[in-house]
Amino acid sequence: MIDIRQATSDDASWLQSSFDTLMGWTKPSAYFEGVCRLQEQGKVLLLFAIQEAQYLGHLKIVWQPYYPFFREQNIPEIQDLNVRPDVRRRGIATQLLDEAEKRIQVRSTQAGIGFGLYADYGSAQRLYIKRGYIPDGRGVFYHDKPVVPGASVPVDDDLVLYLIKSLTG
Repeated sequence: MIDIRQATSDDASWLQSSFDTLMGWTKPSAYFEGVCRLQEQGKVLLLFAIQEAQYLGHLKIVWQPYYPFFREQNIPEIQDLNVRPDVRRRGIATQLLDEAEKRIQVRSTQAGIGFGLYADYGSAQRLYIKRGYIPDGRGVFYHDKPVVPGASVPVDDDLVLYLIKSLTG
């Protein structure tokens, strides 16, 4: 059985070492400590999935996102959804998103999410659309600024399309 939990500062070092060991890439040093500090300040919520004491994945909810439209409209943003490569396609991301949307619904009628535009984000792109997220109609953004026609920007993790989902009905 998969358990979805809200992280505490006591979980930070375990989350960091689990992520860095099991994901195939690493987060910056003390990443999870920083997120837990922000959570203690009420700025984010960090959820993680665990089964038999093994890290499976995590996500965070940012209550006041940097993305201007979400911030102006008070739309919380789901960020940093990650699931271990060896346990993907088993519903873990779905369970994390279900819990995140339930938590967001207490504060907002909408949830926001963004994804990168290259193939590494293909699974996320399909999942979010299947879950009812739709583009917010503002085009693509780079470093939280709109990309204007004719502009050249790198196709990297900072080139993002943002989506919203109604959480009412």
